[in-house]
Amino acid sequence: MKKQRKIPMRKSVVSGNMFPKKELLRIARDKEGNVSIDPTGKAPGRGAYIALDPEEVKLSQKKTILDRSLEAKLSDEFYAELLEYVIHQKARQELFKDD
Repeated sequence: MKKQRKIPMRKSVVSGNMFPKKELLRIARDKEGNVSIDPTGKAPGRGAYIALDPEEVKLSQKKTILDRSLEAKLSDEFYAELLEYVIHQKARQELFKDD
């Protein structure tokens, strides 16, 4: 009998819901204060997870949730890039999902 693998869970900072780590996107802030999208989930520094949902990105920008959790001021350009990335990843998931 195969042993059941443990699925790492993380909480979205926007909705507060728990998701499998693979279904979330990590945003990382390094020691210099640079904030970046972390597709690998392994970049050094403080991280915050957000669901791959365009509505969560918009809500995060409106309420400055990511700014507070990463303790950094995020630009409108970063939010635009994040929204574009989330939309792209969501489309890829739909395209390649297992039936």
